[in-house]
Amino acid sequence: MPSSPAPAAVAQTATPAPPKTVSGVEYLEAPQPVYPPLARRAAEEGKVTLRVLVNRQGRAEQVELRSSSGYDRLDESARQSVLKARFRPHLEDGIAVAVYALVSINFSIQ
Repeated sequence: MPSSPAPAAVAQTATPAPPKTVSGVEYLEAPQPVYPPLARRAAEEGKVTLRVLVNRQGRAEQVELRSSSGYDRLDESARQSVLKARFRPHLEDGIAVAVYALVSINFSIQ
């Protein structure tokens, strides 16, 4: 009686854990938000909080609005400035890993 072939081994690949959220980030180049001229003329002020996925190279890979200033112009300026910022890569056991960080940008006319 012919024996049936042994079942193929199922490859088990570990799904990487999603990036964790860290409380503090260090910048190599801090965000430099531009105060939109129309927002300045309209005396728009506020605080924007963004959730940023910082990759292993210290670049913002994804930026999500967490808390709006109440003004689209300010929110977008904050988002663009964080996308251009450079972060110090987060290290775990000496290895750079991607993390989420909360970044706040304040707009205030002085």
